[in-house]
Amino acid sequence: MDKQGTHMAQDAIASLMAFMVETPRLTVLTGAGISTASGIPDYRDDQGDWKRSPPMQHQVFMASHAARQRYWARALVGFRTLNQAQPNAAHQALARLEGQGSVAGIITQNVDGLHQRAGSRRVIDLHGRADMVRCMSCGATRPRQDLHDELGALNPQWLALGAHAAPDGDADLERDFSDFRVPACTGCSEGIWKPDVVFFGDSVPRHTVEEAFALLDESSGLLVVGSSLMVYSGYRFARRAARAGQPLACLNLGRTRADELFAVKVSASAEDGLAALAERLDAAPGAAAP
Repeated sequence: MDKQGTHMAQDAIASLMAFMVETPRLTVLTGAGISTASGIPDYRDDQGDWKRSPPMQHQVFMASHAARQRYWARALVGFRTLNQAQPNAAHQALARLEGQGSVAGIITQNVDGLHQRAGSRRVIDLHGRADMVRCMSCGATRPRQDLHDELGALNPQWLALGAHAAPDGDADLERDFSDFRVPACTGCSEGIWKPDVVFFGDSVPRHTVEEAFALLDESSGLLVVGSSLMVYSGYRFARRAARAGQPLACLNLGRTRADELFAVKVSASAEDGLAALAERLDAAPGAAAP
């Protein structure tokens, strides 16, 4: 980065730091951009447009055995990346900011569980967690890795396949999936196993939305990190904060759906921006005391 670019970056982080000092105990809303440095691909480009075909639709998954064969065969390959991902500097910085009292809690659109693994204590998984699966008939749950072990035992010839990782445990794998065996729930003998996440076309559970609204309402403002907010399930929180007169800020590479609502917007990667922010607040005792 040249000297002018360095000054611009420093000025941007300074503006975000000032926002956080003036707006203590923020709610932070995170999206896929906070986990890309952990090796998990995202869905959209810097204009908020799809980089790839839209992900699995809830109705298609539930109605089509062939769709479930394709989904689980690709997941048997792609979930390795999601399962092995480690928190990056952005996740760790948010945990530090929570410890400092600057952050009241996190609403995340991600399903990777990396905020919790980094040490954040108050995390609302808006779209669920990818490391669990649920029977859509009887409601039984089990660790997703257990199901993957069963899938591997039923389809050993698929274990040696490799493919580029795609978002949320998917993989760029195309072939004939018709011989891929997908087990039913062992409890009720007929239920469909589905990741315990909100697929596109499904709704976020009402109790989860209410919990997230309660966090936002008790906070002084909202910071959006690594999300284009193109999906309404995330955008609704920016709208609610704006209607309540709460200040909003954003740390994101590229356009978002709520750009006109932000008092401060910084164009930087989540890991660079949050790490720099946490360091500056660490060096300013009392600036963000609980």
